Amino acid sequence: MPVILNAVAVANATVNNNLVSGSAFEFARVQSIYSIGIFASASGAFCTIQGGSDIIAEEFPVPVSGIAANNPSGAAMTTTSQFPVIPDEMYFTDVLNPGDRLVMRFRNPTAGSITAAFVVQITPTGQ
Repeated sequence: MPVILNAVAVANATVNNNLVSGSAFEFARVQSIYSIGIFASASGAFCTIQGGSDIIAEEFPVPVSGIAANNPSGAAMTTTSQFPVIPDEMYFTDVLNPGDRLVMRFRNPTAGSITAAFVVQITPTGQ
């Protein structure tokens, strides 16, 4: 099954209009289920996800990877991966039809660069 796995740095006070732009799987070739997970390297970033004409997720604060809920200091903990874990952290799912475009708009209003680490798992439906 096809997968998009990438980490993209987004400069301070800028927007990346499509994190998956240029991917071979940006446009659905056949009807497929797209499952998406995304993390940010620091807090303060926002993401909007759209598949074709479907709004999969309105703008939301992107979860930060490596933060332990029980760590009082909030300091990043060592993790085995900076990417979302399949299937546990794949929070968004939609069916895209042939020609539909996946758009992941990432907004960084903070004073520092933030890296977006994401996984898109693509499962053709066979239809």
